[in-house]
Amino acid sequence: MAIVAFAGLGVMGWPMARHLAQAGHSLRLFNRSPDKAARFVAAFGGTACHSAAEAADGADLFVTCVGDDSDVRAVTLGPAGGFATLRADAVFIDHSTVSPGLARSLAAARPRGLALDAPVSGGQAGAEAGTLAIMCGGSQGAVRAAEPILSAYARRIVHVGPPGQGQLAKMVNQIAIAGIVQGLAEALHFARRAGLDVERVLDAIGQGAAQSWQMDNRARTMIEGRFDFGFAVDLMRKDLGLVLAEARSNGATLPVTALVDQFYADIQNQGGGRDDTSSLIRRLG
Repeated sequence: MAIVAFAGLGVMGWPMARHLAQAGHSLRLFNRSPDKAARFVAAFGGTACHSAAEAADGADLFVTCVGDDSDVRAVTLGPAGGFATLRADAVFIDHSTVSPGLARSLAAARPRGLALDAPVSGGQAGAEAGTLAIMCGGSQGAVRAAEPILSAYARRIVHVGPPGQGQLAKMVNQIAIAGIVQGLAEALHFARRAGLDVERVLDAIGQGAAQSWQMDNRARTMIEGRFDFGFAVDLMRKDLGLVLAEARSNGATLPVTALVDQFYADIQNQGGGRDDTSSLIRRLG
């Protein structure tokens, strides 16, 4: 079993760390809110640390799952960051969704190339169930070294390319989701305005070409107007901001993604920044 430093016990990080603890790994935990790390230790074991540097000292792997570029820099770089104490032969795994440039620079800072940008898909439900999909950017050696850890909470682990390409693959994921959620919102809105029995319509189309994860998992809660769960609009806007910045750099044309990003801005302006991304249907009345 490995000694794993884990930074970030949010809605995704907590269940991922729990799977590691239940698999028998020894955890050294850092969270910006120390009480959360203490609660985790009380429930699942491990050691709560005062900094990422303390957590990473002596660890075989250093795993981060935090919010954005600045959060990742805070837990990796500087005297309090994990890189200050992490052994040269230890593996760094970042599950945060951040810019490809940051992922490449962090990989370059690891002397033996044992670094992965490894964003995930599957949401909180996938993290809880241990069925996440992980897109890995880094060397094949880093993937091989990380796989025993990743398999504790992932059903699918795909090495997509060199450093930064895991983050680019996550952008593809978010582009696809943005369009699907907006399309589903419009479809449900149309069905209601047309006077249809929406449940029967979903039964009719739910196993055909219109079927999607979003339809299976979000259509009924969208109809009920329940959005106090899942992947927050604020986080989706952060992700789409990264996507649109990268598109400006590489010349990709993303008109639907840019439009849906503005729709999410409307939801934020209505006070729904912490609501699930399926709350797009609120815009339609």
